[in-house]
Amino acid sequence: MPSCPGVKRLSDVLPFDPAAGTASLAVLHAASFARAWDAATLSDMLAAPGTFAFIHDDGFVLGRAAADEAEILTLAVAPHARGKGLGRALLQAAISRARELGATTMFLEVGADNPAALALYAGLGFAKVGQRKAYYEGRDALVLRLPLAGDFA
Repeated sequence: MPSCPGVKRLSDVLPFDPAAGTASLAVLHAASFARAWDAATLSDMLAAPGTFAFIHDDGFVLGRAAADEAEILTLAVAPHARGKGLGRALLQAAISRARELGATTMFLEVGADNPAALALYAGLGFAKVGQRKAYYEGRDALVLRLPLAGDFA
């Protein structure tokens, strides 16, 4: 099936170059979250050691690794691009990078009331290891963990 002109393929997930500026990340974050991070916050986060990001025109993932642990700081996919595999592709890139940096475990927090995200993470092998009460402005978050020793689904 030929691709449509102007439509970015999932394979177009690329490492983010912080020198490009974070304005585009802030726009994607604002489209994805009620309490979005601004460009300055994202720049500060990317300046921290072990932090990395992958981007696509319709989304990005931000993560960091320290010692043998990694965490997903945020995953933002534009509403019109959800349910098409982009979140999975971004996470797979982040998982691969975390492994390269020596991480053997990855963590993240997700809203307990977000079934689409929970399904995405479960499909990659993340499992619940904890809960944070009222973590997201009164909403509970689940802490998920993924062992990075083997291949992911």
